[in-house]
Amino acid sequence: MDLIDELKAFVATAQTGSFTVAAGQLGVSNRLTSKYVAELEARLGVRLLQRTTRKVGLTPAGEDLLARAPALLDDLDALIGDVSEGSRGFAGVIRVSASVTFGEIWVAGMLERFGRAHPALSFDLRLNDRHVDLAAEGIDVAFRLGRTETQSLKARKLGSFRSVLVASPDYLARRGTPQVPADLALHDCIIDTNRRTPRRWVLGPESAAEAVTVQGRFQVNSARAAVDLAAKGLGIAYAPRFVLGGALAAGQVVRLLPDQPGEDGPLSAVYLEGRVLPRKVRALIDFAAEDIRAADIL
Repeated sequence: MDLIDELKAFVATAQTGSFTVAAGQLGVSNRLTSKYVAELEARLGVRLLQRTTRKVGLTPAGEDLLARAPALLDDLDALIGDVSEGSRGFAGVIRVSASVTFGEIWVAGMLERFGRAHPALSFDLRLNDRHVDLAAEGIDVAFRLGRTETQSLKARKLGSFRSVLVASPDYLARRGTPQVPADLALHDCIIDTNRRTPRRWVLGPESAAEAVTVQGRFQVNSARAAVDLAAKGLGIAYAPRFVLGGALAAGQVVRLLPDQPGEDGPLSAVYLEGRVLPRKVRALIDFAAEDIRAADIL
């Protein structure tokens, strides 16, 4: 295990630029961290770090090793975890990222359902409407709505979500019901700034899609808040179907222009490319693919 300890000490020191900080991360002494790095340099016959009184830098050989060592250590941890879990079931922590509304509506409950069969597992669910850096924040899997274009990420599509137009019966009684997409320009529309084009709503089949520029008094960064405002008669909301839930069933809002399909996009499980995916994370993604179909919210 000496080589593994040496690699861990080198990676921690190279990433933090400090033996002291690296030692704190590893839970060992500063002296032992420095010793491990020196032993690795002696083993390889090259200098990996440039040491100064203020900071630690990388040599060209150190840069080459840092580009590959973290993935190697991750793969080793995954291998050990898989072999161990194969005999005693899944254990440890799975760190998950999702947008706030979708995480509250589905992801949290899905993790609870998956966790019932795996009592030794723990979950760290982080809800944020920005796309977090999976590597920097140690995220195992993110559930994302919309297209993922980052080359360092791999995505498995779990389904597709579609946006629909809704308004309250009270609003429609006061302002009238839109008959065609162009009518939306004459209405109070609730703007969800989380959308890729918040004020440009696209409706209709792909071959004849129509874009309408909308305006309104209320601007929010939550699809759920947009639907809540629409239910209070304050305008028309354009929101994913999974957000409507009880408001539609209770008649607080009704669908508009049902013959004009709204924009759609993928729901994907996203993880880092080039890493061996731990068996417990693969199992979670497989479970999520079945669970979202059973939930019937997309």
